[in-house]
Formats: sequence, C-alpha cells, structure tokens
Amino acid sequence: MSDDTHAFITPAPAGLAALAVACFGFAAVFMGKVELGGLPILAAWLVGGGIVQIVVALIELKDKNMMGGNIFLFFSAFFMFGAALSTMAKFNMLSGQIPDIVPHSVVEGYCWMAGAAFLTICTPAYLKAPLPLFLIVFIVDFVLWMIVGLDLEILGASFRPYVGYLLMVAGWISLYLAGAIVNNHVFGKTVLPTFGSILK
Repeated sequence: MSDDTHAFITPAPAGLAALAVACFGFAAVFMGKVELGGLPILAAWLVGGGIVQIVVALIELKDKNMMGGNIFLFFSAFFMFGAALSTMAKFNMLSGQIPDIVPHSVVEGYCWMAGAAFLTICTPAYLKAPLPLFLIVFIVDFVLWMIVGLDLEILGASFRPYVGYLLMVAGWISLYLAGAIVNNHVFGKTVLPTFGSILK
C-alpha cells in the first residue's frame, strides 16, 4: 500500500473505512441491536462499501499489489455485494414479501467456509504488512470461522455477541490505520504509528 508505487494515490484508506462501515453494521446485527426494518438500510450501506472496495481493488491490482488487490476484490464481492443481496433476501423472506419461506443459513455456512479458508490461507502474507493490517485480517479470520460455525449450527446463538465485539475491534483498527496512512502521507512524517511489520 505504499504511495510510491501508485499512478494514483493509494485508495487503501477509503477501502479500510468501507470495511469499518461493514464491520460496524454487522456487529450491530450480531449484537442483537438491529430489528427487521434495519436490514434494507444495512444492505444499502454495504452496496456503498462494495463500490468503494471494488475501485480500491482495481487500482491496487493495476499497481501490482497482489495482496491488497485480491483481498479488497474478494471483500467487495462477498463481504459487501454478496452480503447486501443476502441481507435483502432475508428481509424479503422474514417480512413475508416472499411468503411461506424462511431463511436457511446453512448454505451461507458452506459459502463462508470457502471465504474463511481463502482469507486464512492468505493471512501469512500479512506478516509482512503493517501490524494493524495483520491484526484486522487475523480478527476477521476468526470472525468468519465463527460465522461458519453459527450458520452450520455447530455453535450456539450465545456466540453471536462475540462475533459482534470482534467486528467492532476490527472496524476500529481499520479506521486507525486509514487515518495513519492519510495523516502520515500529508504531513510527510509519522503522525500515527503503524508499528512496522512482524516480518520484513
């Protein structure tokens, strides 16, 4: 995500902010704070986040950022657009607009299993990223596997709030890192530290 390699300035801060929006929105759902009427609103915000992240992904890929480009592209497709469509489908079923059908989340458990496995197997690459970014990915790994367990009914509903809490942590770290990238670039010095990487 270094600015030096970009034809454009790096859009990573916008992508991280969009990730934080999604993390906070899903956290509210998992903590039981969102009623049925809030689901279409969440879906709308996820679409906005998806637009941001696909732009970020394309610019990062153009600038040969293997790690960031592919992860942002994956997130834009499934954490944003796919989740928005899923949220609207659940709303339509639960509100009776699609009568006599209830959401069956087992299929999402299997889909998220692939997503969780993909992100997990890419996580070692983030040992060379700034520490906050590694922490975000590590936390989201854990969250996705918990969601797999919930959707496949391996974990009980008592785990749902913990998913929410972890998403809030990931969202705040994302916002910190976004702010650090912007401020450190604008001021030309370390205003907010990114703490280096675990591996050089």
